[in-house]
Amino acid sequence: MSLLPIFVKLRDRLVVVVGGGPVAEGKIEGLFAAQARVRVVAPRVTRAIAQWIAQGKVEWRAKTFAPADLDGAFLIIAATSAPGVNEAVFSEADARGILCNAVDDIEHCHFYYGSVVQRGDLQIAISTNGRSPALAQRLRLKLEKQFGPEYELWLEWLGAAREQLRAGRGSPNSGKALLHHLASQPMFERFLQEARRIRGWQGAA
Repeated sequence: MSLLPIFVKLRDRLVVVVGGGPVAEGKIEGLFAAQARVRVVAPRVTRAIAQWIAQGKVEWRAKTFAPADLDGAFLIIAATSAPGVNEAVFSEADARGILCNAVDDIEHCHFYYGSVVQRGDLQIAISTNGRSPALAQRLRLKLEKQFGPEYELWLEWLGAAREQLRAGRGSPNSGKALLHHLASQPMFERFLQEARRIRGWQGAA
């Protein structure tokens, strides 16, 4: 079965994380980056999660999981070390028609986390359909070398150029052609040269 690769907008949407350990902590950090609202269901939480709770960044239900904990959820992550709990979370989510990921439990997942290379707004996600996370990790390390931090700066520049073109009065076809030209490899190399000259930046070529 082939998976549909998508990037989901989670801003101001409720994501329920069942579990309060280090794995849940890592997932919550990613949800913060996506500006999601987070509810944690767990009797105990890590020090970092406790700090987020104290700061009002996380809603905490200090208890074991119950079906009502999923009320209002847009997405669910089961991140406990107890397979039975993860299965119960998945079953309830499935009955409600809510997508659920049970960490390291491919039988109880509607979706998988990809291995991701992130350079600002540039995200490159790799999936092996759950068959080999080790291969996905190796490919991610390879891509991290190929797409260095200079791509974050270049994408910011491309985004600004796109906004300027959209604000102009040129034809859509000519604007589209110019945007493809600006995103070409020769233009990337010119961007790097200018960045080094103006900023003394030593990014990779």
